[in-house]
Amino acid sequence: MDELKGLLGGAGRQLFNAAGQAITGAATEYLGNVINEIFEKKQSDTKRVLPSISNMKVLGEKGSGFRTRTDVQDFYVLRNQCLENGSLFEDPEFQAVSSSLMFSRRPDRHYEWLRPHEISENPEFFVEGFSRFDVQQGELGDCWLLAACANLTQDQKMFLRVVPEDNSFEEDYAGICHFRFWQYGRWVDVVIDDRLPTYRGELIYMRSSEKNEFWSALLEKAYAKLHGSYEALKGGTTCEAMEDFTGGVTEMYDLKDQTPPNLFPIIEKGFQRNSMFACSIEPDPNVTEAETPEGLIRGHAYSITKIQMVDIVTPSSSGKIPLIRLRNPWGNEAEWNGAWSDQSQEWRFIPDEQKEELGLNFDSDGEFWMSYRDFTRYFDRIEICNLSPDSLSDEAINRGKLRWEMSTFEGEWAVGSTAGGCRNYLQTFWHNPQYVIHLEDPDEDDDEGKCTVIIALMQKNRRSRRNMGVDCLTIGFAVYRLSERDLGQKPLKMNFFKYNASVARSQAFINLREVSCRFKLPPGEYLILPSTFEPNEEGEFLIRVFSECKNSMEENDEEVGVGDIDDRIAPDVPVPSQPSPQRQAMERLFLDVAGTDGEVDWVELKRILDHSFRDVDQVGTGFSKDVCRSMVAMLDTDQSGKLGFEEFQTLLTDISKWKAVFKLYDQDQTGRLSAFELREALNSAGYHLNNRILNGLVHRYGSRDGSIAFDDFIMCAVKIKTMIDIFRERDTEGTNMATFSMDEWVEKTLYS
Repeated sequence: MDELKGLLGGAGRQLFNAAGQAITGAATEYLGNVINEIFEKKQSDTKRVLPSISNMKVLGEKGSGFRTRTDVQDFYVLRNQCLENGSLFEDPEFQAVSSSLMFSRRPDRHYEWLRPHEISENPEFFVEGFSRFDVQQGELGDCWLLAACANLTQDQKMFLRVVPEDNSFEEDYAGICHFRFWQYGRWVDVVIDDRLPTYRGELIYMRSSEKNEFWSALLEKAYAKLHGSYEALKGGTTCEAMEDFTGGVTEMYDLKDQTPPNLFPIIEKGFQRNSMFACSIEPDPNVTEAETPEGLIRGHAYSITKIQMVDIVTPSSSGKIPLIRLRNPWGNEAEWNGAWSDQSQEWRFIPDEQKEELGLNFDSDGEFWMSYRDFTRYFDRIEICNLSPDSLSDEAINRGKLRWEMSTFEGEWAVGSTAGGCRNYLQTFWHNPQYVIHLEDPDEDDDEGKCTVIIALMQKNRRSRRNMGVDCLTIGFAVYRLSERDLGQKPLKMNFFKYNASVARSQAFINLREVSCRFKLPPGEYLILPSTFEPNEEGEFLIRVFSECKNSMEENDEEVGVGDIDDRIAPDVPVPSQPSPQRQAMERLFLDVAGTDGEVDWVELKRILDHSFRDVDQVGTGFSKDVCRSMVAMLDTDQSGKLGFEEFQTLLTDISKWKAVFKLYDQDQTGRLSAFELREALNSAGYHLNNRILNGLVHRYGSRDGSIAFDDFIMCAVKIKTMIDIFRERDTEGTNMATFSMDEWVEKTLYS
């Protein structure tokens, strides 16, 4: 009892004292909940780590240098371990605690985590297969996820890729299951235990219409683990989940008076390519999921399961009418009650064979038909998920389904390097990553000879960090037409964007996970420039391009290498045969410091350089010991830890060059460069680097305010020169390839 008082702290001791240790009934239940919460909090504070995608198995990946195989949760390995020791799996990365449910507050009641066989006498993963009617919403505000789940059941291949068939409560049951989701260009295998949150024995979140069917509830749990908690799934767009289930690219269109005139053909083409669809009505600010007089639910995601031109025959005329079939994830009687609803009079004008082809039924199952005209009149938004080429089965292609052509790249916005902000910030805009897309042929059915292009920009790993206060960045992109001359410059500099207007762009900069737009462009070469709205907003992204005909894409970036130095600094680089008075003074100082052995170590080198470069040392601290050690290592071929006179002369030439470059770009003479100037400064020094290397250099040598001090710039230049020299020494045939043994590589990199 005393140990329990200590665990509860002061408030708990007061409760015990007041009760005289005679606690019964409701007080006992309440105290038990409090104790559970405290245990969970202590456990989460000391042990629990948020689920990490790095610990999830990446399908098709054999391994990487950043993860050991033992760190990865492998479903088959874990299941076999449980079967061997006769235990049921308990996931250490997504524990049965309240923090897995929500991160912003404590639960309002005590939830119990139960396994399916503790909820139902005869639990099954699937009951008579799977269908869109297996998805019903619980207490969580994730109807966007449910609408995507309902759509997923429409395609067997896609469904079984997300929900593997080897999940079972019978054969090899060990309390473990797994699901597969697309995450930023890769498919990951998410392992969970089968404990589900319940209240009074009932599931509180997603469930099936069949009480003993559990695939949908476990799928929701795996998706919650992927994002850190169930609460992280509250509020979203169906597009997001549809992408994670398919790897596709999504679009959103506003309806009513903003309905695009070509929307119906877009939807038709989407169904030809097995696209997935969802739609919604703006929520009522005063009522959660309010019902309209027409039976539709506001702020609620519906899935679109079919679109068809239907024959209609009336006493006075005949023809075709476009109809759309929708489904409410609630799966109940909350359905549209207007024209073409269940039992409406309009159906008597449809031939019986057409009704049979449509699979028409009038059950209270949440599914209904309506005319395309009413659809655009009553709904506010439609979301389309265009599937990636690998999502279509051979059987679907044999049925006439078509594939998109796809190109994709991953990139990063790094502070001071590639986070240049939007076109409003012309000075830094061109620093954003640049991508060239080649559109070869127009669409087959396009009368104007243009190409359909869908460009999608997705920011990575934001939802899973909501519990840390991380929100989506405000992102967008611009598209520019390129000439043959433009293609020769990598990357395109500020003047290109100053004098050329974009030919297409995202409709707005917005803080969604993904921004996508569909364009019609003539064949040719285009530059895509993705950005955040403000400069220096850091994040990772994925950019994808879908087109009906073939496209190719490449990053418009520099090749790593060495070039000529800038003509503007050439006069400041000394010629050894014509030494300046300053250089002569430095050489005399070297000989004085070196002494009888004629060599200096890094300490002596620091004394010489600090004395000689006082004019650019605004801080007064001189060169750091690290940069002096690196300078010695750069030229110390015998690894003696010292420099001789000839090596010192070579070093002076390099330092003079780098000093001249620094002064050229430090125009306000603050002793610091803007990190955005690093690329051009290094180009002036004769070094050409790509974005990935520049991002690394800015992370390594830049300061928090986005600037680089003289000492750090010199260190950066020393490292670049050293590594390039080491590589070129081995690349004797100029193939841009070099081979090192393990010990050679470790020796070279550690000493440099």
